Amino acid sequence: MDPELPEIPRRRKEDQPSRRLRKGLYILPSLFTTANIAAGYYAILQVTHGSVAEPWHFDYAAKAIGFAVLFDGLDGRIARVTHTSSDFGRELDSLADVITFGVAPAMLAWMWGFRQLPAASAGELYAKLAQFGAIASFLFLMAGASRLARFNITSNPQPSNPGRPGKKYFVGMPIPAGAGVIAAVVHLSVGDPVVSWWTAITWMLMVVVVAYLMVSTWRFYSFKDIDFRSRQPFRLIILFGLLFASIWYFSRFVLFGIALLYMFSGVFWRLQWIFRRRNNPPPPAFREASQTS
Repeated sequence: MDPELPEIPRRRKEDQPSRRLRKGLYILPSLFTTANIAAGYYAILQVTHGSVAEPWHFDYAAKAIGFAVLFDGLDGRIARVTHTSSDFGRELDSLADVITFGVAPAMLAWMWGFRQLPAASAGELYAKLAQFGAIASFLFLMAGASRLARFNITSNPQPSNPGRPGKKYFVGMPIPAGAGVIAAVVHLSVGDPVVSWWTAITWMLMVVVVAYLMVSTWRFYSFKDIDFRSRQPFRLIILFGLLFASIWYFSRFVLFGIALLYMFSGVFWRLQWIFRRRNNPPPPAFREASQTS
């Protein structure tokens, strides 16, 4: 008589729908990442069109980057809520950010701010500004890529500022926010390019400042402590409603204000830390130890 073989448990039919649902949930964050890449590609196309055609293409490129910021925020939040984070999703998200928030805004910053300068009629000054503008745009791209690389290899980085560090704050301004500053300024002008030398110099300095903030160790609020799964206060719902309505009707000024407010928030926290450090110097024993070491 043959020995009894262990009975292999059969897969129940009711388990198959749940497995399909689980696979679908894993695909959902990647779909938003794909939309992020599509928006970045569309922005690059609009930038190239704006350099040879109507300037409103620059405004369309800025709007595409703005939608990409929204998609980038949704894919990570959906992955955390549904517990579908994966190594593939993280790598895909980083590659998408390099394209959409690195290459696209760098091209937009140069084409809109420097490429359209009247070099033929104004002599060598505008040509030099276009060259320095290309360098500043490249610095923005490298700073954004470096910011992503540092974020990928660092486990729960801590800002250099004291206070309440951790997941509540980013170390350095995130690259979507840096791209959002570039897009918000272009959207404020409705795509009309820069044509004066002093505006080009101001724009170049702003691009360099944004690049520095991305690679700095200053802290920026991450909004990750907001839990949308919990019951939200009624006032918060009203606030979001007013924000969406304001963006819908006054997108140029509201988005510009939000971008600058977030950018200067990191500067504000840094200055607050500096003044607090001056007012509260370290104890004498700590100073003596630091001098002797």
